[in-house]
Amino acid sequence: MDAAEFRKRGKEMVDYIADYLEKIDKRQVFPDVEPGYLRPLIPDCAPQDPETFEDVFKDIEKIIMPGVTHWHSPYFFAYFPAASSFPALLADMLCGGIGCVGFSWAASPACTELETVMLDWLGKMINLPEEFLAGKDGQGGGVIQGSASEATLISLLAARTKAIRRGQSEKPELTEADIMGRLVAYASDQAHSSVERAALIGGVKIKTVSSDDTFSVCGSSLKKVLDEDKASGLIPFFFCATLGTTPCCSFDKLLELGPICNKENIWMHIDAAYAGSAFICPEFRHFLNGVEFADSFNFNPHKWLLVNFDCSAMWVKKRSDLTGAFKLEPLYLQHHHQESGNFIIKCNYYYFHWQIPLGRRFRSLKLWFVLRMYGVTGLQEHIRKHVRLSHEFEHLVLQDERFEVCAEVVLGLVCFRLKGSNELNKALLKSINEAKKIHLVPCHLREKFVLRFAICSRTVESTHVKFAWQHISQLATDLLKTWEQNHH
Repeated sequence: MDAAEFRKRGKEMVDYIADYLEKIDKRQVFPDVEPGYLRPLIPDCAPQDPETFEDVFKDIEKIIMPGVTHWHSPYFFAYFPAASSFPALLADMLCGGIGCVGFSWAASPACTELETVMLDWLGKMINLPEEFLAGKDGQGGGVIQGSASEATLISLLAARTKAIRRGQSEKPELTEADIMGRLVAYASDQAHSSVERAALIGGVKIKTVSSDDTFSVCGSSLKKVLDEDKASGLIPFFFCATLGTTPCCSFDKLLELGPICNKENIWMHIDAAYAGSAFICPEFRHFLNGVEFADSFNFNPHKWLLVNFDCSAMWVKKRSDLTGAFKLEPLYLQHHHQESGNFIIKCNYYYFHWQIPLGRRFRSLKLWFVLRMYGVTGLQEHIRKHVRLSHEFEHLVLQDERFEVCAEVVLGLVCFRLKGSNELNKALLKSINEAKKIHLVPCHLREKFVLRFAICSRTVESTHVKFAWQHISQLATDLLKTWEQNHH
């Protein structure tokens, strides 16, 4: 394919994507395929001779689309939102076009510098304390990771390095292995499974801290576990607080937890993967009070801020804590600007010291396009609309005495269920997802099996929410009839 054909095919592809997104509500939200559907539809081996673009293009609808779950459908209410917008898609095209691998400043100066500035923009939008910003000469700063899971892992590894160095300076006779074997990380019993995975990869013990009846961790629960562990010779070194948990969007009590972590020399990381985007609205910013005690903080613009995946924003108070843990500099990655007095260079802005992979894409372009073309007010309106729609759904649920709402509705998530057994609610979810008109996923809140209704799509409106509720309500009516006959 030469440049002339690329122009022609590029325009066709843009039209195809625009049509796909404009008419996505006409497609069935969840696919009608069985595992293994795709293999029989394509040849066993790659073609020996080139095929035409037309050959490939016609197979999109034939082979790919039948197996796609349409995350951007206004009938998709599962998981949490996956952000998408036309400015972000265009920026991603440009990122692919430039195709740089921006691990260091010299590898592509704009790639490094735009990211530094965009993370400052974003930090200011959510009113992050000054220490987390790079500014002109700050100690902190932000980086785009691939996901919140990566941000948690990176912060845990940095905390581990710090704890080992501290342990050895206090007791030089201890080996790294002696200290490693005693380190313990902590997270809420509601925390995402990625925190446990980070501890697994980091080779350290992890313990869950019990949440209260609002599914939040408070200071006294953490203190109790820490006291027990210290008494038995363990070394607490890391706590991951969650703002907007995956099961029910609950918020750990930062103002109680932060001072404890600071006093005990424990690295506090805050995972606000979904909820963090809402902090651009002043009415939701109070959930972030206490961030001043944290060492690192992360949220995903690729969930709720109209920037498509992947774009997970992470800030640290002292970037030397990260770079100190991951710094390795072979000669082929060094260059002549390194010794200059220039701020960007002097301050460790070698992003490969901030992450697991060496290479990175020019992801800050997506942020730059979206923040400029929506503006803060446009993004705030997007968040507020989703929150309004979740309260509208909550209101519909509460009007039907057969149902209950199982957790406070704060942002765009409603946790609800039929009053009755877990088996009944599993049957309801099964009938909802088998009908394939809308898509939901469940969670467990204590011993209850609960249905999650998350407002996800950029294009979702009140009509879609009302349709979803009527559909759920009708399926519940049908289910209860047969359920009563079969269970008496």
